[in-house]
Formats: sequence, structure tokens, C-alpha cells
Amino acid sequence: MGTARDLMIVAMDAATSRPVTQGDLSLGLAGAEVIDLLGAEVVTLDGDRMVSRLAPPLHDPLLDRAATALVRDKPYEPIEDWLWRRGRGLAQEYATTLEEEGLVSRPRASWLSFRGTPWPTPVESPARQRARHRRATDEPVLATLAAAVGVRDEVPEDLPAPDDAAEAVLAAVVDAVTELDAVRRRRAIEDDAFANVWRGA
Repeated sequence: MGTARDLMIVAMDAATSRPVTQGDLSLGLAGAEVIDLLGAEVVTLDGDRMVSRLAPPLHDPLLDRAATALVRDKPYEPIEDWLWRRGRGLAQEYATTLEEEGLVSRPRASWLSFRGTPWPTPVESPARQRARHRRATDEPVLATLAAAVGVRDEVPEDLPAPDDAAEAVLAAVVDAVTELDAVRRRRAIEDDAFANVWRGA
């Protein structure tokens, strides 16, 4: 477990050198939570649907909230639907929780903002060391998630493949981020067209 937290810390570490959008990161965090819930055997996959099980305390308030949010009735929830539903505002939720736990600090001023306020910065801690180690060693799941949300460049082709369940989750995250980018581009085109009408172009 800990994939979602590691992704958030890696993203905050990278925030000063490359832009990371909240929407992309939130989708990635929702996917990382599924990976963690699979590891804790709180969910299994039936095709693309998340089958929930009884959840023992996970000793992580963020994952406990994720487990509580699972759909527990058939036909259960597709991974993609979970990403969009759970992902709404999730990056901000992680930033706030990590700050409350003393794992990140919020600088007084920064050229790069997180929802209008400076990005939090991870403090030195075992959590940060673990996240950095996973990134430095190109751990496949974290590397793929980080690439999907724009924290790093493409994943090296020689990385070992994750198991089938993790592979399905990662593919869903990539698809969702791609879809979100398409929505942004379409809105930008529509906004430009609207502005041109008002300018008489």
C-alpha cells in the first residue's frame, strides 16, 4: 500500500520543475487508491468492475475514506467511473491531509500555485524517502502513474509488467487522463471561437 501517497509526494517534489494539473493528478490518485485497495484485498476486479469486500481498518484515513466510498451492490462500479467520481478534488484532499499530518509544508510564496495557493512541499520523512526510492528505482506501478499524470516522461520500455489487475487500473487511468486532455482542448477551441465572435473576427 501507499501508492497514492507516494504519487502525491512525487508530484509535489516535481512541482517546481514541471506543471502538474490537479485534474490529471486527481485521476491518478484515484487509480493509485484502487491499486492500494487491491493490495489490501478490499476490492477485486471482475473484468473492469470493482467488487468490494468487507474492509478492515487500513490505518490510513485517506484509504479508509476510499474504502467507504466503494459501491457495494451489483453490478458494481467500473474502474473508469470510480476514477471520475472519487477523483473529484482528490489532489486537494491529499494535500490537505498530508499537511495536517506534518508530511508537507506550505511555503509562504511560490511561482507555481496549487488551486490558487502555493504548492505544498514534502518535508524530510520516511514517507518522502520511500516515495523517492520507488521513483528512483522505476517501480513499475508508480512510474506508470507518474507518467500518466505528467510527473515524469514516458516509462522505460524494459520495466517489468505489473499483474493483470494493476495493468487494468493503469490502463483506465491513462484513458481517463487522455479523455480529460481532450475535453480541455475542446473547451479551449470553443472559448477561442466564442472570443472571436465577440471581437468580430
